[in-house]
Amino acid sequence: MRRRIISAAFPVHRHSLPQLAVDGVLVALAYFLAFRLRFLGLPFPQRYEDLFERTIWWAVPVSLVVLAAFGQYERLWTFVGQRDYEAVVKAVLVSTLVVVGVITVLHPVQTAPHVVYRNFTVTLQSNPVTLPASVIVTFLLLALALLVGARFVVHLVVEGRVRSFRVAKGARDVLIVGGGQGGHLVARELVRNPQLRLRPVGFVDDDPRKLGVKDEHGLKVLGSTTAEDLNRVLDDAEPDEVIIAIPSAPGTLRARVVTACRERGIRVRTTPTVFELLQDSSGQLRVASQLREVRVEDMLGREPVRMELERVGAYLEGQIVMVTGAGGSIGGELCRQISRVGPRRLVLVDHAEDNLFEILRELEEDRHVRTAVPVLGDCREEERMREVFAEHRPAVVFHAAAYKHVMMMELNAVEAVRNNALATRLVARIAGEHRVGTFVLVSTDKAVKPATVMGASKALAEWAVDAAAARHPATKYATVRFGNVLASSGSVVPIFRRQIAAGGPVTVTDPRMRRYFMTIPEAVQLIIRAGSLSGDSGQVFVLEMGDPIRIIDLADTMIRLSGLEPERDIAIQIVGARPGEKFHEDLFNPDERPQPTPAQKILRADRDPRDPAWVEQMFAEINLLVLEGDAAALAKRVSELSGSDVPAGGGARVAT
Repeated sequence: MRRRIISAAFPVHRHSLPQLAVDGVLVALAYFLAFRLRFLGLPFPQRYEDLFERTIWWAVPVSLVVLAAFGQYERLWTFVGQRDYEAVVKAVLVSTLVVVGVITVLHPVQTAPHVVYRNFTVTLQSNPVTLPASVIVTFLLLALALLVGARFVVHLVVEGRVRSFRVAKGARDVLIVGGGQGGHLVARELVRNPQLRLRPVGFVDDDPRKLGVKDEHGLKVLGSTTAEDLNRVLDDAEPDEVIIAIPSAPGTLRARVVTACRERGIRVRTTPTVFELLQDSSGQLRVASQLREVRVEDMLGREPVRMELERVGAYLEGQIVMVTGAGGSIGGELCRQISRVGPRRLVLVDHAEDNLFEILRELEEDRHVRTAVPVLGDCREEERMREVFAEHRPAVVFHAAAYKHVMMMELNAVEAVRNNALATRLVARIAGEHRVGTFVLVSTDKAVKPATVMGASKALAEWAVDAAAARHPATKYATVRFGNVLASSGSVVPIFRRQIAAGGPVTVTDPRMRRYFMTIPEAVQLIIRAGSLSGDSGQVFVLEMGDPIRIIDLADTMIRLSGLEPERDIAIQIVGARPGEKFHEDLFNPDERPQPTPAQKILRADRDPRDPAWVEQMFAEINLLVLEGDAAALAKRVSELSGSDVPAGGGARVAT
């Protein structure tokens, strides 16, 4: 059955039909009382009796049509808010004007003809009957009172003020962090669902204007989220649980709340973050199903990056977009977010059948995407890549296919270079030959002053894109470089989770080890944004990663989030840094100068262009060593290249 049973001009949800009937009765009652109250205690004139009887049959439907036009029957009264009350006031004003206007123009009732004597002349005259001003005002006020009152009473009962927190026996006291819209939504849901056995006792919020102010349920803001105030509130209120209800809360606030609660043995849960709400097709918070434990991703010591994907990704709408490595952690998230902006076709390229099947199933079954096309193919195979580009003719390509595990790449240097460097060079060249509009390479901070084979292979990939930009001016090439991504396939976080689940120890290479971190959705939004930035082809964009985090602190936090104590329940074992592993990653090479861009949290690495001829010659040497399978010679050559000065000049940048 269709949800809207009447046309868009009269929008009515099928579940709102009882509300429509109630409003009809209330409007009719207001119209009747307006006439009766006007002549209260006086004889009711026949002409107004006739006027009432001839107009009520259409005055009520007209009022209902106007109410529907203002969206009063698109949702249930259990969910009405301030905008709905404002809409009722506007609708009653408009409907009153319409009724008065129709009666004034059409004159539905006239008095009987009567004789008028003027200067000895006898004439017959009929006088039209109009609504007295008192009837108009009374009808307006009564209709407002009855319509608004009915909605308020229903809302009042459902929201629980009448029930006065009548929750199930054994309910747990809950302190809500956040006194804004998210916090009040959580409180309303808890009151409306007593079966959850959760009873809100108050809020904490940093807005001083809210301190001590009660909400509709009588709950007050008890203090702020500063460490001192939070500790006081927790000791005074003694909640059984704390819910963080600020979707955009920075990691520092979440970490402060978790630390204070852990010291007191208080459970901490959180509502979805901004990115999780974006992933949810409904965009609504459902407390019972969406509350979850706090994860390490929630506690990054940096402000989360938030942008309007529909705006910054608008250049992808209606385009054929290709994502390589579509089944991976970064590639998969690229597919999820790109699908939201409405591409004409989304081409998913991956050589792993299982990964490709999973991302396609998620897009089609969970997200109802009908434009995704799966392509099994290896980016290292030239013939297959040419087939894919010729068949689909993509306008935008995001090249996310890469090997990421540092240790595995050290042990398999030939495959690291073949997949990360040579395959990137191949795909970038084919994209240019097919005049693709935009080509974006997903790179890593390990490509900066590389000390490992994996880092060197990604540096070579950046050089390959640089050379392709000079050779194919019709295509705009860009490289996006960022640090570690939490929960990605190459991140330390999944490793720590497995080690904690196994009872430890959690292995850390060195206490001095620091890394940049961001979440996968943040990284992908910035990748998509970087693809839209104007400027010369071949530019390298660097995502601002905030402050680096000590790996040993990350391990400590993850152990505590699991409800365990470091060294007492789970040991942290220092295993020593691997050969070539750096204690601190950099985001810029020595010859690169950070420059701002119009996009928030995205910098540009300004440097002199590389000589394309030298890059091609270098790749010829690398390709020969790969074909020979000489891992030792290849590792040595790559190490030499990564530390050498790259000749500048040659291909000039072409503005796009």
